[in-house]
Amino acid sequence: MTFAAVIFDFGGVITSSPFEAFNRLEAARGLPQNLVRKINTLNPDTNAWALFERAEIDAAEFDRLFAEEARALGHELDGASVLAVLAGAVRPAMVDALDRLKAEGYRLGCITNNVPTGHGAGMARSDDARDEMEQIFARFEHVIESSKAGVRKPDPRIYLMMCKKLELAPDACIYLDDLGINCKPAAALGMHAIKVTSGEQALADLGRALGMSLLN
Repeated sequence: MTFAAVIFDFGGVITSSPFEAFNRLEAARGLPQNLVRKINTLNPDTNAWALFERAEIDAAEFDRLFAEEARALGHELDGASVLAVLAGAVRPAMVDALDRLKAEGYRLGCITNNVPTGHGAGMARSDDARDEMEQIFARFEHVIESSKAGVRKPDPRIYLMMCKKLELAPDACIYLDDLGINCKPAAALGMHAIKVTSGEQALADLGRALGMSLLN
């Protein structure tokens, strides 16, 4: 199979997984592990997280609704605290891979579910970190952010939006995401989907699909 483009998720692929940060927050608050993840899987199309990622509510409303969802499960956790830890650490090897792929002629896209507070997962960062994010996003030919598009993964429409921007058929694209639920619709459309469990694994799998080495 010959591929023309590689499409990346951002949080959990280019950066470390936000779930790691959520687990640290949960441990610090004495809350059950994976509570945030559990809250976000309940009513996945209409919960606070989904509404915020589609920019249908603002940060204050997210804070309130998320706290209500946590309270319904018997726990106290405000949405603002979750957003505060959302930023993941950049994986330098993934950024290097973007440059190598571009040098080899592959077109690069990014589809990210984010909130209306910035690029990536939409989190608070220092000025230097924001500059770093902008430099990374500049490497992509096209970026689709859920908070601007009004649609979020795993809705198949967001993948088709990227294909339209690239003017490519889905089967000419590779898609990487750390969530299986987001990989499934990409694969169903014909993309070569790679579920990311670590940066090294992602680069190894991507390299095999492209017939090149992306590991240093």
